[in-house]
Amino acid sequence: MKPNPSLSSADFYDHQAIRDQFPTLKQTIGDHPLCYLDTAATSQKPQAVIDAMTEYYQLNNANVHRAAHQLSTRATQQYEAVRQQVAHFIHAKHQQEVIFTHGTTESINMVAYGLTAQVQPNDLILIDTAAHHANIVPWQELAKRTGAIIKPIPLTADAQLDINAYEQLLQAKPKLIALCHVSNALGTVNPIIDLIAMAKNAGALTLVDGAQAVAHLEIDVQQMDCDFYVFSGHKMYGPTGVGILYGRFEQLNTLTPMLTGGEMIKTVSFDRTEYGELPNRLEAGTPAIAEVIGLGAAITFLQGLPREQIKAHEQQLMRYLQQQLLNLGDITLYGVSNDNSQSNIGSVAFNVANEHHQDVGILLDQQAVAIRCGHHCAMPLMSQLKLSGCCRASVGIYTNKHDIDQFIHALNTVKELLL
Repeated sequence: MKPNPSLSSADFYDHQAIRDQFPTLKQTIGDHPLCYLDTAATSQKPQAVIDAMTEYYQLNNANVHRAAHQLSTRATQQYEAVRQQVAHFIHAKHQQEVIFTHGTTESINMVAYGLTAQVQPNDLILIDTAAHHANIVPWQELAKRTGAIIKPIPLTADAQLDINAYEQLLQAKPKLIALCHVSNALGTVNPIIDLIAMAKNAGALTLVDGAQAVAHLEIDVQQMDCDFYVFSGHKMYGPTGVGILYGRFEQLNTLTPMLTGGEMIKTVSFDRTEYGELPNRLEAGTPAIAEVIGLGAAITFLQGLPREQIKAHEQQLMRYLQQQLLNLGDITLYGVSNDNSQSNIGSVAFNVANEHHQDVGILLDQQAVAIRCGHHCAMPLMSQLKLSGCCRASVGIYTNKHDIDQFIHALNTVKELLL
């Protein structure tokens, strides 16, 4: 594996030392350098992550927890070291509270399925209206199985979670509340610590979708005091196909396993099966070993960077992006506070006049600018905004001012063509 180079403040602000570690960003498409503004969909991968996965397959390829030979021992040690690494990264109390999954979607499904026996008819489940479909559909399926009732938490006119409406809903003593930390569609940030404290006072379990937060914010699940926190590796410069389910130990231990079979058992006979202890009890089958190792390399990469400086620079980029969009004219932004008191994180959602978002995205792609267009797996949110969809530009640690300027120039060309 190549070491993660140290980065000075000067290295960070010219971005070259960071950008050089992302091979995908070095390409040109047609006559234009790639301008990648779709990090919220999936982040690009640094060379260190690619090297870590390659090293596993070249030197240590074996199944974990299952053999006495040295390859398996090395693979198991690497795999379990990442569990401890994740626990430290999110400030979990115990490493057994970290469950490896295939992504945020599977993590939420595991909780929703695992709670089935604990949910009764007419139990109330509250869902953030701005939630990703992955934090809506599993709860709908849980409601079908149990007779529970789903209610959305309303949003304000500027697409922030409506705290007054939330307080009113809490009076009904919900069983569970599913929140997003940061909206994947809009980049709006929920006051998650306050929301969880209010939920706890009402006796509710809480699950937080942190997929869009984990690459931008310091995550402390103990300070947050949530029952479950979920995220994906590919949103934080790691590989696809790996995610994390964090759960408070006593809550994880009550979940019925969604998958059963190898690795998660203690004893099996044709009369009965006894499940093993956490975390194995919730990790049936051969895991995504290379991807877990890649996730560990991504965390190492992130921890080797000046996170506070990066956070400040990303916020500066976001403000610059929003202002440049507004300066173009005929642009509508979504999810921006009326008083501009809360800066969006990671993403800016917009439309160009009355033009279809897909047309805008295709024309930008012709100039090597990559953004996301559509409903962003948030159709209830789009419905509230009275939109069929919108465009979304999202930034990462490798994004610089030149990217924004290239995007704005390309968008201005699109605007001149369409309007």
